[in-house]
Amino acid sequence: MRLFLLNCRRPSSINSLSRISFRYASTSPKDNTMSTVNKSAHPFDKGRLEALLSRRFFYAPAFEIYGGVAGLYDYGPSGSTLQANIVAEWRKHFIVEESMLELDTTIMTPAPVFEASGHVARFADWMVKDTKTGDVIRADHLVKNVLEARLVGNKEARGLAVASAKEDEKEKKKKKKAAKTVAVQLSDDVVKSYEVTLAQLDNFSGAELGDLCRKFNIRNPDTDNEVTEPQEFNLMFASSIGPTGQHPGYLRPETAQGHFLNFSRLLDYNNGRVPFASAQIGRSFRNEISPRAGLLRVREFTMAEIEHFVDPKDKSHPRFKEMRDVVLVLLDRDVQSSGSTTSIKMSIGDAVEKGIIANETLAYFMARIYLFLLKVGINPDRLRFRQHMANEMAHYATDCWDAEIHNSTGWTECVGCADRAAYDLTVHSARTGHPLVVREALKEPIVTEKEVPEFNKKTFGKTFKQDAGLLQKHIENLDESALLKLKEELAQDATIISVEGKSFELTLELLRVERKTFKQSIREYTPNVIEPSFGLGRILYTLLEHTYWSREQDVERGVLSLPPVVAPTKVLIVPLSAKEEFNPLVQEVSSKLRRAGIFSRVDDSNTSIGKRYARNDELGTPYGVTIDFASVQNRTMTIRERDTMDQRIGSIDQVIATVTDLVEGNINWEQACQRLPAYDGVQAIES
Repeated sequence: MRLFLLNCRRPSSINSLSRISFRYASTSPKDNTMSTVNKSAHPFDKGRLEALLSRRFFYAPAFEIYGGVAGLYDYGPSGSTLQANIVAEWRKHFIVEESMLELDTTIMTPAPVFEASGHVARFADWMVKDTKTGDVIRADHLVKNVLEARLVGNKEARGLAVASAKEDEKEKKKKKKAAKTVAVQLSDDVVKSYEVTLAQLDNFSGAELGDLCRKFNIRNPDTDNEVTEPQEFNLMFASSIGPTGQHPGYLRPETAQGHFLNFSRLLDYNNGRVPFASAQIGRSFRNEISPRAGLLRVREFTMAEIEHFVDPKDKSHPRFKEMRDVVLVLLDRDVQSSGSTTSIKMSIGDAVEKGIIANETLAYFMARIYLFLLKVGINPDRLRFRQHMANEMAHYATDCWDAEIHNSTGWTECVGCADRAAYDLTVHSARTGHPLVVREALKEPIVTEKEVPEFNKKTFGKTFKQDAGLLQKHIENLDESALLKLKEELAQDATIISVEGKSFELTLELLRVERKTFKQSIREYTPNVIEPSFGLGRILYTLLEHTYWSREQDVERGVLSLPPVVAPTKVLIVPLSAKEEFNPLVQEVSSKLRRAGIFSRVDDSNTSIGKRYARNDELGTPYGVTIDFASVQNRTMTIRERDTMDQRIGSIDQVIATVTDLVEGNINWEQACQRLPAYDGVQAIES
């Protein structure tokens, strides 16, 4: 007897999701077109996203049952795998493709390292305190949040900021309280003043932030109390090494110093050749003043950093031509200094030619950063590169651009790309006496002539005694023109030189200046460093925001449209029944996917198939395969695409080959639809 299995993949209860499933399932098997989906039917709701991330344990506050500690988070199974997949793609995109040298250096660092690097003296943010409660707030964040809240209140007062009709009163009150907005209309001049201040905010010093608090009457928004003058707060976690604490140290705030201290070994490993790049992925620590933005501002986080060592006389890049037509959204320092935040779109080739980006290597890595962020799922329309202004530039940088990603809190720096010049290698070499330099054999020796002081050491030392060293150093540091002048004066018998308020008479018996010929066959120089630095937690969180949306028919049906390359689970295997006859087929499909390198998981829970798929839509699983009674008999299987909920059908091997190509990026869903017919909800089975 021949039976037909109708719509076997529909949930038992007819809810909104199952109706959508039925609509897609009822597509004609001859129809190979791809269904469309409206991802913007509902406005972004951060509360719903955070509830999803908590419910599905992407991450959670660390030590939660003890009350937690601000700025510390634990990643759950989905969050850990998502981060691991981002790291894996980062390694492929940078370390593998650019042939970088990978490092893994220690977290605990002796104090002298950070004293030499300048971090002990200058790695700090400005903080203010509530004058009554003593609560600590980061000064620039206080100014930013208060002024932005006033601008929102101004729009509300002018009727320009209208709440969504779908947003209930409870949600509106909650948001209003959190933002501390009050509907007060501001004059056009005040609005302009606020906007200019916000555009220039990163460029203000501590004293200037204090002036802004007084000028705009900025108080602690939680208490309405006045705040103190800004004070510097060093962000490094201090510690000690050894049982008696005889070696003061710090938890590293970046991985970079490990690269610089190992430069000589890296150079030797690279056969003494420059340019080359080293890369490292690891934990870093910053004692943030008031972390209140989830994963966007934490005290312990994973960084991925690259140090590209380059000849200071040649900052071209051999692969620049491949990237020169990549168009970026740029916000340069001059525009910001003028009080504007208007960005421009420009190819990196044009940006280098016009001097907006300092050099080819810096621009090349900015383009590569852009392509990486797009690959892992960041929305290009919410991505820009902002150049640091003079006052915000790190003490080691000569130029720096931040890849900023827009999210519910505004624009957030997620990647920094800095030209650190020769600062780090120079200061560590000076501190330790170890030369961190490149010695390069010249193809053609360089022959030069120059004036050189020749000291009669015996008479020079007897004549000037304890001042001999000081005087000799002064003369050796004279430039060519000064030495020529000294030579002429000595030829006329004697001359007087003044050093640090003391006068010394010099004669030819004490010193001669001779012109000598030098042949240089080795060039010695300290390389410059271009550094892309990635905050992986920030990228992960903004990715979650960018990929979250709700089904048009049901706002409670949240979806994370994570790209397959980073999705924690690539394929969900859904057996329609728990009967034993399904087990061999489930094991076969699982095994074949594993051998193909595809991470999958089986959901054999007793809930409806619609709920199982909805649960995994929240986890970002891009594809699902369903095994039903027809699969057991006919060896057919359907594949479901997460976003459209389209279902296609084919033999088990066809479906596995298709899903493998989808996950590996060889085809997209539209091309998969050309391979496999649409599933119409009907399969014939023999009774």
